[in-house]
Amino acid sequence: MYSKYPDERGRFGAFGGKFVPETLMAALNQLESDYRKYRVDPQFQAELQYLLKEYSGRETPLYFAERLTSYLGGAKIYLKREDLNHTGAHKINNTLGQGLLAKYTGKKRVIAETGAGQHGVATATVSALLGLECKVFMGEEDIARQELNVFRMRMLGAEVIPATSGTRTLKDATNEAIRHWVEHVEDTFYIIGSVVGPHPYPMIVRDFQRIIGDEVRKQMIEKEGRLPDTIIACVGGGSNAIGIFYPFLEDESVRLIGVEASGEGVDTDRHAATITKGRPGVIHGSLTMLLQDEYGQVLPAHSISAGLDYPGIGPEHAFLASSGRATYVPISDEEALEAFALLTKLEGIIPALESAHAVAQAMKMAPSLPKDHLMVINLSGRGDKDVQSILKYQGGRVQ
Repeated sequence: MYSKYPDERGRFGAFGGKFVPETLMAALNQLESDYRKYRVDPQFQAELQYLLKEYSGRETPLYFAERLTSYLGGAKIYLKREDLNHTGAHKINNTLGQGLLAKYTGKKRVIAETGAGQHGVATATVSALLGLECKVFMGEEDIARQELNVFRMRMLGAEVIPATSGTRTLKDATNEAIRHWVEHVEDTFYIIGSVVGPHPYPMIVRDFQRIIGDEVRKQMIEKEGRLPDTIIACVGGGSNAIGIFYPFLEDESVRLIGVEASGEGVDTDRHAATITKGRPGVIHGSLTMLLQDEYGQVLPAHSISAGLDYPGIGPEHAFLASSGRATYVPISDEEALEAFALLTKLEGIIPALESAHAVAQAMKMAPSLPKDHLMVINLSGRGDKDVQSILKYQGGRVQ
């Protein structure tokens, strides 16, 4: 039943839809029409599959984390190595797809928003590859936290535009990107980086990211002869999580766990736990779970990870939470840092802080599970970008 969504109105149950200015409705309707045409177009699909394999390096490995498994002493843990993609994160899967859509629909100019910078780098990379003009909106706070990725975007030829309003993070960068798109909708393709925003974006991004779960399904059967028991992925907007969850939605035996950032604690006002603490509301063109006050005003979110620092979540995740098909749990900054250090020392893999949240949840669960329990952690990106901010957070100490 889950794979039939979104419905004809772009809804996932009560969530999703199009809550946008009238000036954008025609553009969204045209985008949906173009996407439905090209997703079954053999030439488009052949070019996308070629780039995913030859340019990005797919398929990514499903790696048995033997030392982490031995250390935790319970479930058998595999890592889906999305950090080994070109540009260092799963974001390239979607940007290659949307970048090709821009090319096939004749758009010469793209815009994007970014938090941790991984989507911005992926968009700048694809723009360089396809010869597209590129502007990336990014909050001033995130520009300071992710200096390395800002430098990479500029090297790739993108213009990085600071968002200076609000908390100067992803929410505000998205506001600025939408404003810009309203003014330039005729000649500009907006490459949204997560499963958020108005329909059809949550569907398009999910479809371009489902390659993660499709590969896990095939690889786990090859390695173990059966499906995994548990899949864990971090959620901010939720693109890596929906990408690995989606091919398993109809397999009720596979437990799906999304990990949201509880920052300094869900009992404080310094977190990004949108499902744990949010209520239904509209943000960036979609009805979803949202951190908001009693007047419906959006509350600021906090996470040590810039990629999870968002007050909303993709509407399909809100639906999966409300239906009980997926479970969403909070992990704090400190727990993520502990997981970051443990995976680095045990496996020689430096994960993105986003992914470290998923590792931290595995650390909580795995010891109490039997040794034949198959657990997959989606390692959504690599942590080079986060080293500088972790050093600053820890006062220059190495844990």
